[in-house]
Amino acid sequence: MQSDNRPLSPHVQIYKPQLTSSLSILHRLTGIAMVVGTLLLVWWLIAAAAGPEAFAVVQGFVDGWFGRLLLFGWTFALLYHLGNGVRHLVWDAGWGFELTSVYASGWIVVGGSIGLTIVAWIIGYAVRGA
Repeated sequence: MQSDNRPLSPHVQIYKPQLTSSLSILHRLTGIAMVVGTLLLVWWLIAAAAGPEAFAVVQGFVDGWFGRLLLFGWTFALLYHLGNGVRHLVWDAGWGFELTSVYASGWIVVGGSIGLTIVAWIIGYAVRGA
C-alpha cells in the first residue's frame, strides 16, 4: 500500500482565506476587544465612584494616546460586532444566504462599522470641544 504525503484536509499553504472566514475571525476578535474595552469602562466607573484622585488617574490614561487608541478600537469592535450580529439575525430569519448577498452584507458591515466609528468620534470631539 502506497501512502501519499499530503494533508487529509485543506492546509494553510493551499487554503485561500475568503471574506466569510475573515469576517468570522474578526467577529471573534472584536468580541475579545469588547471585553478589554469593558474592563476599561469598569475601571473608569469604579474610579469615578472612588473619588477625584482615582478618577484623575484613569482620566489621564484615557486622555493619552494609548487610551484613545483603545477607545477607538473598542468603538470599532462594538459597532462591528453589533452590525455583524444583526447580519446573523437576518440569516436566522432565513434571508440573505445567496453568495452575492453574503458578500454584500459582509462589506456593508465592514464599511458601516468603519464609517460609524469615524462619525461617532467626530461627534464625540465636537460635543467635547477638544
